[in-house]
Amino acid sequence: MINNSISIIIPCFNQAQFLEETLVSVFNQSSKDRWECIIVNDGSSDNSEEIALSWTKKDKRFKYFYKENGGLSSARNFGINNAVNNIILPLDSDDVIDKELIRDVINTFNNTNADVVHYDVSFFGEKKGIYSLPNYNYKTLLLQNTFIACTPFKKERYLKIGGYDEKLKSFEDWDLWIRMLNENSKVVKISKPLYYYRKHETGSLSNSFSESPKLYFDLYDYIYTKNKAIYDAHFKNPILAYQQNESLQNFNNKIKNNFIFKVYVFVKTIFKN
Repeated sequence: MINNSISIIIPCFNQAQFLEETLVSVFNQSSKDRWECIIVNDGSSDNSEEIALSWTKKDKRFKYFYKENGGLSSARNFGINNAVNNIILPLDSDDVIDKELIRDVINTFNNTNADVVHYDVSFFGEKKGIYSLPNYNYKTLLLQNTFIACTPFKKERYLKIGGYDEKLKSFEDWDLWIRMLNENSKVVKISKPLYYYRKHETGSLSNSFSESPKLYFDLYDYIYTKNKAIYDAHFKNPILAYQQNESLQNFNNKIKNNFIFKVYVFVKTIFKN
């Protein structure tokens, strides 16, 4: 049995009001060893540094780094490049984890030799509920992201593909999964909510997309075009692949009265040779 260890990567940018709660959830893990927590301050102007340093002083498992602002992907890459363990768990600085997460994730990696381990999600904040993620299917993943961003994976798989795409300001995790995984990847699900995702009403990503639909379609355009060889290998009819993308279709329905022409142009151009 392989003895895996986890590096938790927490990028933070001006979210000091949530950071303490996040770090407490890491500290309260039932597994007291075989993990480290790397806090990456991505150029915050609030007191994130003060909070982070208070933890590094009282617990050597917590490590703190400051970098100039470069965005979420840049901060995650920076943190992973400074990680010493072989399993990476990205953790957002406003979310919290169940006290058994590290124990259950390490045991699952040890017992299955998985490439990725994922779990269900519990929402808190402005919206409450449990989201049960579907079982892994690579072709489905190509059509829409079926993981949360904060899903643990083997560092060696990350290194082979060069990490997160720092050009992406959203969907960076979906692009990572597309490049990291394939039909033969071993992905194991833990069927219980181990991750607690804070839902914000104001300033949410979905609100940004509704206000600027072009941003939404441009992101899909970039990901599809960048990974065109992968999509060509899995979908003989690219228009059908577009039609099967549930996320795009749901979004189209929301904005079709004002934006139908853009949808048409998108379908015509995204899979151009």
